[in-house]
Amino acid sequence: MTGITHTTALWYASRATGVVTMLLLTAVLLLGILVNRQGRLPGLPSFAVTGLHRNISLLAVAFLAIHVITAIVDPYVTIGLAAAVLPFASAYKPFWLGLGAISLDLVAALIVTSLARGRMGRRAWRGIHWLAYAAWPLAVVHSLGSSSDAHGGLVLGVLAGCVLAVAAALAWRLSGAAREVPRAGRAAATLSRMSARKADL
Repeated sequence: MTGITHTTALWYASRATGVVTMLLLTAVLLLGILVNRQGRLPGLPSFAVTGLHRNISLLAVAFLAIHVITAIVDPYVTIGLAAAVLPFASAYKPFWLGLGAISLDLVAALIVTSLARGRMGRRAWRGIHWLAYAAWPLAVVHSLGSSSDAHGGLVLGVLAGCVLAVAAALAWRLSGAAREVPRAGRAAATLSRMSARKADL
């Protein structure tokens, strides 16, 4: 590629918005992993975390929509509208684009259920919301397989950084969970600490 022209602009737009979408989805996932049970991050109140999560999610959806639209409109390859939402329906790289379609469908399910949250039971809403954790790795694999740019250079570096960040966040969360006192034993642990303090007085 020698530069952006009217024939390559859609190709560049699709790739660029795909990279930005991956970064934003990773940020949303990291927030989901790192936020504690009280809905807080260190140094931020719960309302700020909620607002940050919502705004980054909306931004991710906007860039995802542009990514899909530019990929469909781009004349370089033929990706129909149906192939964007129906897994493995594309004639072009059906497996890799199929994974992207599944990821898109999961994100769409999250959007619809979030809009209808007031009409759904909390358990059903939470169950569907966990789909966000499946949408992200599908998007990563879709990126690696569908784009030749992801085989090296900046795009591969971005993907590697996203994967490493999520892996580090998971390791931190799991190590914290391993140290956490089970709910049933919290009262006993609290009483034990209080008894020890009294003994020291």
